[in-house]
Amino acid sequence: MITVGVEEEYLLLDPDTGLPVPLAEEVRGSSGLEPVVDRREVQCELLQAQVEVATPVCTDLEEVGGHLLRLRHAVGAAAEEFGCRLAACATAPFREVAPVPVTRSPRYLAIESQAPQLVAEQLVNGMHVHAAVSDPEMGVAVLNRIRVWLPVLVAMSANSPLWDGHDTGFSSWRTVIFGRWPVSGPPPHFAGLADHERRIRGLLTSGIISDPGQVYWQARLSDKYPTVEVRCMDVQLRADDAVMFAGIVRALVSTAIAEEKAGVPLAVCPPELLHGANWYAARDGISGSLVDPDGRLRSAGDVICRLMDHIAPALEESGDAREVSSLVHRLLRQGTSADLQRRALAEGGTRALTDLVTLQGAPQ
Repeated sequence: MITVGVEEEYLLLDPDTGLPVPLAEEVRGSSGLEPVVDRREVQCELLQAQVEVATPVCTDLEEVGGHLLRLRHAVGAAAEEFGCRLAACATAPFREVAPVPVTRSPRYLAIESQAPQLVAEQLVNGMHVHAAVSDPEMGVAVLNRIRVWLPVLVAMSANSPLWDGHDTGFSSWRTVIFGRWPVSGPPPHFAGLADHERRIRGLLTSGIISDPGQVYWQARLSDKYPTVEVRCMDVQLRADDAVMFAGIVRALVSTAIAEEKAGVPLAVCPPELLHGANWYAARDGISGSLVDPDGRLRSAGDVICRLMDHIAPALEESGDAREVSSLVHRLLRQGTSADLQRRALAEGGTRALTDLVTLQGAPQ
């Protein structure tokens, strides 16, 4: 069975104002984290109002959920110790005029010098699912096969409708913000591993990127682990929704491997169509239409059902079918976390929204 690991990024917010607070180092250094959390499981991010957690390698979804709840509760308690709250939203709903300080690492400071305005607006949080692959050649084949499904994951995971206190009109504004970096969005199609390596090498030698970590495609080969890393999803309000996406990504990767081994013909989606599908998914979430892998505009529910049919054998094989299907049905009934954020702001204002995204008003 394919193993998986999940990374989640969170904001640290003031409980009264909902504004980001630069306390990541203090929260990471809290004595309360041990022995519940290994300090290597909690890392700083680009801005000092963000923290990132990473689960160990997991073989089943129950493990994923258990680790995410453990990490969320422990880091959330550490945040409370310093007078702030851990927020599982993919954009900061409110910002101050002065930017949040950058984490003082050479790499992050170099990125700030290259693109100061983009860094100042990088108050965005994603979730990344790592799924193991046998070797890089198979990893590239998997990227070629799953890329057409990434806009559907963007739509389903939308949790960032608000920015500077107002509704952006997008369900995943994080996707738009992240799309401004030079190497971002859906990955291109590759002719094979040698083509992939040549193109990464070209980005590095040209100076467009400084290191492989700046390849911000929505799915990529990890430069640290023998995995495909799917990183198109917004961080999830609920831990069980994150578990759902871990199951979906694992099933997508498993299906891609099976198709590659069986010689199933690959449908290559033109880049302009895939980028357009990604943009519409970020705007509408699951409340409107989505572009299916064949390039047809269909209802979001129909496209999600097609995704579930596509991965059904893999879900059955891993034993994840019942849990993932139940969570997908809930999503279709209740809407995305972006819908919940909009509802909270409309009905209860800033306080209700802050309570929601800091897990005070939502199931974890």
